[in-house]
Amino acid sequence: QVHVVESGGGSVQPGGSLRLSCAASGATSGIFLMSWYRQVFGERRELVARITRGGSIDYTDSVKGRFTISRDNAKNTVYLQMNNLKPEDTAAYYCYAQPLTGGGYWGQGTQVTVSS
Repeated sequence: QVHVVESGGGSVQPGGSLRLSCAASGATSGIFLMSWYRQVFGERRELVARITRGGSIDYTDSVKGRFTISRDNAKNTVYLQMNNLKPEDTAAYYCYAQPLTGGGYWGQGTQVTVSS
């Protein structure tokens, strides 16, 4: 069983920055893909960014140039540096970890609120 825990959410003003962290424990074979999703209440959960174990990265268009995803394979940890935050970035952010052996595990989510 893989346990996924996010941290680092909070409230900031527009233009501010936050750094999210996500640690996946219990995956003895390692984590292949780690992703960040976000969800506004009543809407679909959307992919924000993802990074493979080898370092391949994808971003959704709305965050390109503002968000940076990175990971520490030794710690099975992924980070999301969010700069120049906008009100439309307000959402619950979820980490999703896919082990090398298959399956996928969600964290409990962390709230990001961007407001003046």
